[in-house]
Amino acid sequence: MKLRDDQPPPPKKNYMTPDGHTRLMAERKKLWTEERPEVVRVVEWAAGNGDRSENGDYIYGKKRLREIDKRIRFLDKRLEAAEIVDPARPGSKTRVHFGATVRWVRDDDREVEATIVGIDETEFGPKRISWVSPMAKALIGKSVGDMAVVRTPNGEEAVEILAIAYPRED
Repeated sequence: MKLRDDQPPPPKKNYMTPDGHTRLMAERKKLWTEERPEVVRVVEWAAGNGDRSENGDYIYGKKRLREIDKRIRFLDKRLEAAEIVDPARPGSKTRVHFGATVRWVRDDDREVEATIVGIDETEFGPKRISWVSPMAKALIGKSVGDMAVVRTPNGEEAVEILAIAYPRED
């Protein structure tokens, strides 16, 4: 994972929900057992056609193979560092913690709702924010009715927490 100069280093712990862990494991399995073998077959077929320097199937296939291998290595590192946190576990449900779905109202009276998840889980759907984001950091530890101050690119913004919800235990 290449970081831009303006990005902070990734946190040492890679917290994720059980659902996020399952999704990353499924992605890795699909890449390794389905996509990679198919690309290898195409590359082998294309290599057998002779001149590789102008063989589009071979060139594209090798490029795609490198992309798949790079993603698998990334997933392996992220999964190895994973610390699974089940938000449905027993504990205080009156404060915002990892895995909470929080609804808050902004200064302009717009209501916003988001679930606090791991940094690798934000792409799984809308309304997900990373636990290391400024908003999540401001919300964590707060209760319904509390005010949180969030530092944004446009300055500080005060938000009021309206509701906190957690998944139910099965």
